[in-house]
Amino acid sequence: MAGAACRLPLRVITRRSAVTRSGEGPIAIGAASWASKNASTVTYFMSAITRILVKCPTEAPVPRAHLLEPNMLRAGIIGLGKMGLSHQSMVNAHPEIQLMAVCDSSTYILDVLSKYTGVKTYTNYKEMLDKEPLDCVFIATPSKYHVEIVAAALDRNLHVFCEKPFGLEPQSALQLASVAAQKHLVNQVGYHYRFVAAFNEAKRLLDLNILGKLHHVRAEAYGPVVVRPKGSTWRSQKSEGGGCLFDYACHAIDLVNYLVGRPIAVSGTVFNSVFSKDVDDEIYSTLHFSDGFHGQLATNWSDESFRKMSVKLSFWGTNGRINVDRQEIQIYLRSLPAADLGGFVKGWNVRYTTELTRPVWFYVRGEEYSAQIDHFVQTIKSGGTTISSFQSASDTSIVAAMMREDATKPHTAFERSATNQPSAGGMESQAQTVGSRLRKFFGRAK
Repeated sequence: MAGAACRLPLRVITRRSAVTRSGEGPIAIGAASWASKNASTVTYFMSAITRILVKCPTEAPVPRAHLLEPNMLRAGIIGLGKMGLSHQSMVNAHPEIQLMAVCDSSTYILDVLSKYTGVKTYTNYKEMLDKEPLDCVFIATPSKYHVEIVAAALDRNLHVFCEKPFGLEPQSALQLASVAAQKHLVNQVGYHYRFVAAFNEAKRLLDLNILGKLHHVRAEAYGPVVVRPKGSTWRSQKSEGGGCLFDYACHAIDLVNYLVGRPIAVSGTVFNSVFSKDVDDEIYSTLHFSDGFHGQLATNWSDESFRKMSVKLSFWGTNGRINVDRQEIQIYLRSLPAADLGGFVKGWNVRYTTELTRPVWFYVRGEEYSAQIDHFVQTIKSGGTTISSFQSASDTSIVAAMMREDATKPHTAFERSATNQPSAGGMESQAQTVGSRLRKFFGRAK
């Protein structure tokens, strides 16, 4: 009985360090330093793997790629860091995916996966894409490399799941979205909060206008990523796509876009470094929407009062308000809608995520992580567009770019005193300067 159990495909959840690079050969990005700084983590996972294998020490692992079943999607993974290895565990366990190969610059991680799972390994992602008969690829590299690897995958007509942020610049993101659409390739970006049940309940209610006419939204994201000055990693380097903007703020921005639409402008944006030297640790901004309502964004990844990342959105309308986070949705209604939208009463209503969340086949980090991968798989099989596509992720990049631009602008209002007031001509000149910058940003320069 034990021998039979040992012949089943082995699912292993492990940790990662770095990413693969271009066709010239692998470029290690902090692989050795990660392994040395996280020795205890590596030891823990290696001992866990040993405990799993001790039941059948003489049998070699059976690679799932050698057991290909009909109608299964053949997948590869590029990048085996924290998110990459999380994806590896879920992809390897998905009943409709065959994990064919993985790619990373850390030979240590690759050796472990090859030895204990039998999966094919590569240190050069172009070589993997050229040699393996893949249907889709999962990309979980540092942000800086997303665009070039996604482009290579699309060039080979592969469906692509890419971790967020999709592109650091809107132009490249929009270009890749266009290529994917022209080739009718399924594409998805890992904005996993779109798969949290409480946020989807908020979307359902907002689409039904349960709050009446919206007049304000507030999006917040806080957590303890950088709580003291520390050594440099790719997340702390602007050139690598690090910082609070692309790690935290983009999640809040994406949820705003998903629930009420993309802002058409931003103002009063503040980027502030608390502990980091090269990147922002907190961001605050005012959002302006085409329907005439406004919003605020507040994000801070140096807030150790939170045990882990917390994202919350609040909406105010003429008929009440909604507060929603991963745990629950709170709805306050001044009056009940004519149609029954779910047994609500006047005043406060609460729905918990345990009531709203559907079970998933495999749990790592949260149901939403598994749900987004299954959504990607089912969209490939049925056709259509994912709810977190390259296009929607490009909208998030557009808002992030607007914030970066706005943060560099001079103040548009100043304290006035009886002895030192700006002249009418000076204020008019400043207004013209701000107006010209806005027109230039939106491509309407005169």
